[in-house]
Order: sequence, then structure tokens, then C-alpha cells
Amino acid sequence: MIPDAGGRIVDEPLGDALSKRYLAYALSTIMHRALPDVRDGLKPVHRRVLYAMSNMRLNPEAAARKCAKVVGEVMGNFHPHGDQAIYDALVRMAQNFAQRYELVQGQGNFGNIDGDNAAAMRYTECRLTLAAMMILDGINEDAVDFRPTYDDQDTEPVVLPGGFPNLLANGAIGIAVGMATSVPPHNVVELVDACRKLLQNHAATTAELMEFIPGPDFPTGGVCVESRKSIQEAYETGRGSVRVRARYEVEDAGRGQWRIIVREIPYQVQKSRLIEQLADLIEAKKAPLLGDVRDESDENIRLVLEPKSRNIEPEVLMESLFKISDLETRFPINMNVLDATGTPRVMGLRACLIAWLDHRRVVLLRMSNWRLEKIEKRLHLLDGLMIAFLNLDEVIRIVREEDKPRDMLMSRFTLSELQADYILDTRLRQLARLEEMVIQDEHKKLSEEREGILALLGSEKMQWKRIDQLLVEVRKKLPSPRRTTYADAPVGIEVAAIESYLPKEAITVILSKRGWIRAAKGKVEDPSELKFKEGDELSFLVPGYNTDKFLILTTDGRFLTLSGDKLPSARGHGEPLRLMLDIEESAKIVTVFAYTAGAKRVMVAKNGYGFVMNEEDAVANKRAGKQTMTVDGTEAMAALQVTGDLICVLGENNKVLVYPVTELPEMARGKGVKLQAYKDGGVKDITVYDSNGSPQWFDGAGKARDFKDIKDYIGRRATAGKMAPRGLRKLRL
Repeated sequence: MIPDAGGRIVDEPLGDALSKRYLAYALSTIMHRALPDVRDGLKPVHRRVLYAMSNMRLNPEAAARKCAKVVGEVMGNFHPHGDQAIYDALVRMAQNFAQRYELVQGQGNFGNIDGDNAAAMRYTECRLTLAAMMILDGINEDAVDFRPTYDDQDTEPVVLPGGFPNLLANGAIGIAVGMATSVPPHNVVELVDACRKLLQNHAATTAELMEFIPGPDFPTGGVCVESRKSIQEAYETGRGSVRVRARYEVEDAGRGQWRIIVREIPYQVQKSRLIEQLADLIEAKKAPLLGDVRDESDENIRLVLEPKSRNIEPEVLMESLFKISDLETRFPINMNVLDATGTPRVMGLRACLIAWLDHRRVVLLRMSNWRLEKIEKRLHLLDGLMIAFLNLDEVIRIVREEDKPRDMLMSRFTLSELQADYILDTRLRQLARLEEMVIQDEHKKLSEEREGILALLGSEKMQWKRIDQLLVEVRKKLPSPRRTTYADAPVGIEVAAIESYLPKEAITVILSKRGWIRAAKGKVEDPSELKFKEGDELSFLVPGYNTDKFLILTTDGRFLTLSGDKLPSARGHGEPLRLMLDIEESAKIVTVFAYTAGAKRVMVAKNGYGFVMNEEDAVANKRAGKQTMTVDGTEAMAALQVTGDLICVLGENNKVLVYPVTELPEMARGKGVKLQAYKDGGVKDITVYDSNGSPQWFDGAGKARDFKDIKDYIGRRATAGKMAPRGLRKLRL
């Protein structure tokens, strides 16, 4: 028997149901997992770990507790996700090579820069650091809002007070749904100085702030070789990148020998992976100047790079390695964070600092109001005690003789219920004459403090002055010399391309119709002898050298690049091109040719548009290639090398038009201009030829004929042209 649905079945289109649920998932990921809050710089999991440790009183002076205990508290009370995810977040906050300012002090194995994982949580222990205590300062003084936890059994802070600009100090990395964040770490002393500058001049520009903050300050140090202009643009827009290199020195090995000693490596580069990478480059002969690499690190990094020959300049060796290895990396900047309203926004440096300062003012006001309320309550009780002291004998009599002493005290001395209860709860020995002076002194101090708080709450100028004083305290508590230095990349050091170190050999690139590619040594004399998989056949046969870059144009207007030395051998059938490059499923290969420096190509689309492009603009460094031609509603048709001064176009309407190549614009990418005018159809064939040459054309049978009257077809670009000679099918001029 089928049970009654009981209203549990909802009838709605599948598309609507999926979109609603996916949107809910996306919002949850963006707001509650992946993006940090600009105010405290923390994601929810990190915030919950710190708050749970605060509740456990794991202060810097307290004894460390097992990480398993902390993870259990976080998972049970605040974060209903996997324990490993919580532990990974805790571990990262304790790694000095991952955090510029550690928020957790770990005891035990918390991993290392080699990429080794931390020990299991049952073996490691932790407690909060001074930096974490500064972020939590005021958490129990109504500094921030609280919200119910996932099970409504407790409450958790929406955001932490954030005693220092943690977002920019420690940075953040996260991938949400449809967006990501990448905030580099900075030096907190420099951040404080920039904040104080903003307090002095709220209109301070990013350029003025960069007088204090030249750029990121990574935990692992290194040398940043990004230009100031580029960093300023990234800080203004919230998007960009910085180039970081390993720090090295040249060590004299005696007898004219030398070696490179690497002391610091770029941020987030695993030392063991870097050594493997360098060793692989040596084995593959892609680092011809490097002889050997070894790791002599202890607590400090010491990588030894031996040159192939002592005649090589150290700078040349390092420049060559910077180009091909992770000794130089580019750290992306995408300052996408949640603002005070919980909305994802890409914020620049100035906006982030202002948002943090505004948060600190809110925290200051809330803590001041909380303190004022406590003072008012205490003064109210002290006022009652003072009345009791002035009428001590009468108070004692009422307490001894009256049946309802509280009501009598309230009516006799005009006391509140709270004051009367406090007097009755006070021990008799505390009502001694000596205590009267103590109470008066406390009353005076609290009254002065109350007046100060009231003045603070009533003056915005005093509020910012107090925040400035707190910034000075942060600067004293977290002194930190800069680790990442800034320098200009060396100029004038010529480093030959890796291909130039390879022995130059002639090859022939073979590409089949089904997209299998290979390279045969030397020249293929007889293409008919080439073997292919069943049902496949030859499509392109391109001569070149193993040092060449081969450019592949697809019908979607994209150029892809393959190095000749990376092509599979012709001993087999080769490899599918789609495994080596990211080619759209619907795209087809238009042409393949070897890149020639300085050469130009006429880019042609089927709809009759085109332009001239330098081959340098077609070279791509990514698997996905480079989009060069806009092909909305059409396809790329050809990329003709400019070997002459005239273009001859044959339209599908069988009209021919000839005009100079110079009438086409030179562009790096785009749609181009109209080559020939058509009512219907597009380009049937096109070629470039020299006006001093002897052109021919081919008929349907493949017979060559002289194009004696081609001068009669010369006209202006984008005109229709004249009817072609009878029988003309293809141009081969």
C-alpha cells in the first residue's frame, strides 16, 4: 500500500526546482564558507574555531589542549561539517609559512613548507596567540552581534571585533560558486600606518597609502619584482597580480667555482615540489644551464643550485630558471570579500581599510555603551550603599526588627528594589567605616569614567582619536620587520629561449583528419607511404624544425600553439590533438603552419570579413589558445601568409575582386573589415600574390590556366568585383 504523501510532494518543473536549490547552495557557499568578511578577515570556519577556543579559555598563558577537543567543540556547537575540514582550517592558522601572523599556537607536528601534512588531531595541541586575542578583544562586551547556531541551542558571533586589520594582514584564498577570492598578506605595521593616514586625511588616495604599504608582505619572504604602477592599479581596482621571486645569493666554492644558494622561495610553493620540478627540467634537458640541485635545508631553507659551467653568469642562470620554474610565481589579487551588509564585493586597498576602520568605530561605540551600562548599574548600587553608611544604625535596626526589611528600606530611604536587595546581601563586616572610603573612591573613579564615556559617545572626533590610540597599541604589540622586499627585475640580461639550446633538427608535422598529430624526423618525401588508423587519412603535412612553434587555427577563430619538441614521435599514430590542447567540440582545424618571426597573415572569415595580423599576436601560452578572430555566426576560413602585395578574392557568387593588401587594417584581434560585397553567400576562395608574378587559376578538372586579364578585376575593397572567367573554380595564384 502506498503511504499518503502528507503534503511532502511538491509538483514543480524540474528546471525550477534545480535552479532554486542550486541558487541556495551558491549563496550558502559564497556567504557562509568561501569568502571572508572585510571586517575581521575570517571565513565562518576560522571565526568559529577562534570563538570556540576563546570559550575554552585557551589563552596564550593557558595550557594547550588537544586539537581533537577543539575540533569536537567547533563541530558539535557551531560548524556542522566534517572534522577534517575544521582541523585543516585550524592547522593553517598555526603555520608560520602560511599565515603572516599566526592566530593559533600549535604544539606538535603542524606540517611544513615541504608540503607534509600535520599529524592527526589526537596528537597535536593548540592555544590562541596574542594576535588572535586582539581579534577577539571585546567579544564578551557586546562588541558584535550574535546569531543562533545551526541547531538553535546556542549563539555565535556574526563577526569578531577584529582588533587589527586581519583581512589584509593574513590574506585569504577561497573558491565559491561563480566567484573566487585571493587577498595577499601584508605587514601589519604598514597597515596601521596607512590607517592612521586615513584618520588624518579621509580623502587620502591609494598612491598616498602606498607610501606606507609598498605591496604584499608574504610569510615566506622572497623578492617582488612587480612594478609600482601595476601594484597601484591592483590596489585601486581590487584585481591584478604580483610577481614574486626566490631570494638567492651567490656562494664562492673556491677555484673559480660558484653555486647559487636559495634562502627564500615564493609564497605557497612547496619546497619538495620545487626540487622535483628543477630535477625534471634537468632530466628533460629544458634547463641546460643548470647542472644539479640539492636540498640542504634544516629549520631554514637552503637550496643549492649548481651551474653546468662556471663560465655561466649567475644572473643568466637564475633568469633562465625564473622563466621555467616556480622559483618565480605570480600571485593573483582578487579582493572579493563580504562587506558589512554581507554582500560580495571586489574592494580596493583603500576601501578595505576604510571598511575595517568603520567596523572598529562600531565596536568602540558598542563596547562603550556596554561599559556605560555596567557603570550606571554599579553607581546605582554604590549610591544605595552610601545611603546605608549615612544611616547605618537605622539600617541595622530595620534589618533586625522589621518583618519586611526590604520594603521598609525602600520606603524609608527612597531606594530601588535593586539597591535594597544589594544592601541586604552585603555582609555586616563590609559596612565598616573603613569601607566607606573605598566605596567613595570607587564611586568617584566610576563617575569620572562615565563622564569620559559620555564625552566619547558624543564626539566623533574623540572616537577616531581613541581608534588612533588603539592603532598605536596594535603597532607595539605586533612588531614585524618586512619579509618580502621589492626590486626591479634585472634589465639587459639576455636569456635565450629554451628552444635555442636544443639541437636543431628538421621535422615534418603530420595531422590527420581525425585530429591525430605526430612529428616525423626530416622531410616526408612520399606522403602516400604514411600510415593512419582505419578510416583516417592525411589532413596537413607541415615541414619545420623541432625548435619551431606550430600555430593551429580552428574555425572558431582561435589560434593554438604547440612546440615542435613536444610533439609525439611518428613511429606510431601519434596522439589526439584534443588531449594536448583545449579545442572546442564543434571547432575544426583550418590550417597549420610553423611560426615565423615578423611574418604577417591575412585572416579571413567565411562571411567575407578579414584583416592582417602579425604572427606574434597568434602565439598562445595556454592550452585553450588565443582568440584572434571574432566569428559570430560564421567561421574562420583561412590565415594566408602575406607573400605579395595584392589580394584576389573569389566569392560564392563567382565574382573576382583584386586590390592591394594595404587596404586591410593590421589588428591583433577582432572582426576586421569587409573584403568583398555579397548579396548572398560569402568567400569561396582567396589568395595573396605578387603583382610582378604570373598568376594562374584552376578549373573544375584541376587544369591550370593563365589569368591574363587579372588587371581588369582590380577594384576597391568591399566592392562586388566582376564575374570570373568561365570555368574558374579555385584560385592558385
